[in-house]
Amino acid sequence: MTAVSTGVDRREALALTFSAAALAAAPGTASAAAKAVAATPAKRFSGMLAQFAEELLRLSPETATSLGLDSGRRLALKSQWGDGSAVGEARWSSQVKSMLARLATVNRATLSPADQIRYDTVKHAASMGVAGTKWKFGGAAGGWNGGTAPYPVTQQDGALTAVPEFLDSQHQIKNRADAEAYVARVAGFAKLLDQETATITEQAGMGIAPPNFIASNALGQLKGYRQTAIAEQKLVTSIAERTKALGMAGDWGGRVSKLVASMVYPALDRQIAAFAKATEKSTDVAGVHKLPDGDAYYQWALKLGTTTNATAAEVHAIGLEQNKAIQARMDTILKAQGMTQGSVGDRVQALNKDPRMLYPDTDAGRADLIAYCNDRVEAIRKLMPGVSRLGLKAPLVVKRVPIDIQDGASLGYMNFASLDGSRPAIYYINLKSTSLWPKYQIPTLTAHEGVPGHTWQGAYLAEHHADLPLISSLMGFNAFIEGWALYAEQLMDEAGLYADDPFGQVGYLQAQQFRACRLVVDTGLHAMKWTRDQAIDFLVNETGKGRDAMTSEVDRYSVSPGQACGYKMGHNEINKQRDRAKAALGNKFDLAGFDDTVVKTGGVPLTVLGTAVDQYIAGAKG
Repeated sequence: MTAVSTGVDRREALALTFSAAALAAAPGTASAAAKAVAATPAKRFSGMLAQFAEELLRLSPETATSLGLDSGRRLALKSQWGDGSAVGEARWSSQVKSMLARLATVNRATLSPADQIRYDTVKHAASMGVAGTKWKFGGAAGGWNGGTAPYPVTQQDGALTAVPEFLDSQHQIKNRADAEAYVARVAGFAKLLDQETATITEQAGMGIAPPNFIASNALGQLKGYRQTAIAEQKLVTSIAERTKALGMAGDWGGRVSKLVASMVYPALDRQIAAFAKATEKSTDVAGVHKLPDGDAYYQWALKLGTTTNATAAEVHAIGLEQNKAIQARMDTILKAQGMTQGSVGDRVQALNKDPRMLYPDTDAGRADLIAYCNDRVEAIRKLMPGVSRLGLKAPLVVKRVPIDIQDGASLGYMNFASLDGSRPAIYYINLKSTSLWPKYQIPTLTAHEGVPGHTWQGAYLAEHHADLPLISSLMGFNAFIEGWALYAEQLMDEAGLYADDPFGQVGYLQAQQFRACRLVVDTGLHAMKWTRDQAIDFLVNETGKGRDAMTSEVDRYSVSPGQACGYKMGHNEINKQRDRAKAALGNKFDLAGFDDTVVKTGGVPLTVLGTAVDQYIAGAKG
C-alpha cells in the first residue's frame, strides 16, 4: 500500500523543531525548517502528528503490518519486529518524552476544535508513557499504548502467544518479497524470545516474577509448543500453504523449518529454562501490590486502564453498586421466565447447564456456534441505521482462538482491520470448550466484538483513514475502546435485538453485570490484597458464570492490572455524556448523531470525551 494521506506535505512534517532523538530518527533540511516557520498552525500541527506516526511505526513495525502500512516507503518494516530489549525500552522512553516536549511548543488555542481534541489526546498518551518510565515493569510503550504487562511472559503475553498467529493472520503474502519478509521475521522471532528471556532473568534478580499459577500455565504453553513437531508448526504450515496457493516456486516451508530447528527452538529452550528458574519460588499472591512500589504502580495502571483519576476505592464502590442494580433487572426477567429459585447467580448457573443453551463440545458443535455468531452479526447489521449514519462496511470474519494459545487466551477478542482494506477485522472466540459460551451469551458478545462494537469503531478509522491523521490509529485508550464496545451492547438492547429473546437479554445484562464485577475484582486483587480464590468465588457467585471461565478471567486480571476496569468506567462515561447531551438538547437530541460523534473522535481518553460532546451539543443547537 502507498503511504496514508494526511493532507500534509512531508517536507512540512519534517520542518519542525525536533529533539535530538527525533532528528536522529528522521532526516530534515534547513529549507524545510525555514518553511515550517511560515506554515499555518494547523499545518505545523498536522505535520507534527504525521512525524510522530512515522517514528512510532519505526518503533513498532508489527503495527505497520497490522494496519496494512508495511509497503511502499515503509516496505522495510515488513521484515522487522520491535525491539524488546532494554535498548528498545529506552528508545520508547525517549520517544514519549520527545513527543511531549514537541507538543509543548504548540499553542493549543490556535488550533481548530478537532485539532484541540487531537492535541489533548496525544498529550495524554505521551504523558502516560512518560509516567510509565518510573518502573522497570511498567514501561513507556505500555503507557503510550494504554496497556499494562508487568511480566514479559505469561499465559497471555509474550512472543510465543503473539508471533505465530500474527504471521499467519496479519502478515500478508502476495509476492516473493512478502515471503522473504516472513522468513526474516521467523528468524527475528528467535531474537524476540531471547530478549524476553533476558528481561525474565533481570526481573528475577529484583525479586519480580508472575504468580505461581500464572507461571505453571505459561510454562505448560511454552513446553507444549516446543514438543510440537516442526512440520506441524503454524510458522511452517502457514507460509508453505500460502506460497503453494500462489504458485510461488521455492521450498518456503523447508526454509522456515530449518530456522525453527536452528534458531527458534533453541531460543525457546533457553526461555523455558530461564522462566522455570525465575519462577521456581513464585507465590500465589495475585496482586501487583507485591511488586516494588506496587501500590503506586497500580495507581498508574488504574489511571491507564480507565483514563480517569478515580481511586481504587472509588472504582471498587462503583462496581459493587452497579452489580446490585443490574442483578435486580436480571431477577425480573428470570422470574418472568419461570426461574424463581435461588440467587441471580444460582439461576444463571442453572441456565449455563441448560441443554438448550449448549452446543456439543465437538468440531460440528463449534462450527454451529460460529455460524450463530455470523447469524447475529447479520441481525445486528439490520438494526444499524437506527444507531448510526456512518454507513460503514465493517467487514468481519469470525474465527476460533487458535488451539495452541487457547489455554491462556481471553474468552473473546478482536483484531482491527487493516487500514488499506486488505484484511477484515477478525473476531476471535475461545472454543477450548463450547461450554465457555452458552448460546444466550453469544448475541451480546457479538455486539461487543463485532458490530457495532470494536469492529465498527475500528472500521471508522479504516474507512476514513485518508481524512484522519495516522496517529489516530496508533493510540489505544482501553476505557474508550472497551467502553464503546460495552455501550454498543446496550445500543442493541435498546434497538430491540432481544425483543423476542428474553434469555438473550439476560445474556446482555449478565455481560454488563460482569463488567461491574470486574471493577470489584481488579481493585480487590491489586489494591485490597484479595486472593485468587476470593476473586474467582466472587465472580462465580455474583455472575453465575462458570468457574473455569472465571478462573481464566482472574488470571488475566492478575497480569494486566487496571485493564479490566476500563470497560464499565468507559461505558459509564459514555452514558453520562449522552445524558448530558439529552438534557442540553431536548427534542434536538439525535441518538445516531451522538453515537457518531463518539466514534468519529477516533478514540480519546475519557477526560477528553466531554470536549467532543460539547462540540456536538453546540453544533446541534445551531
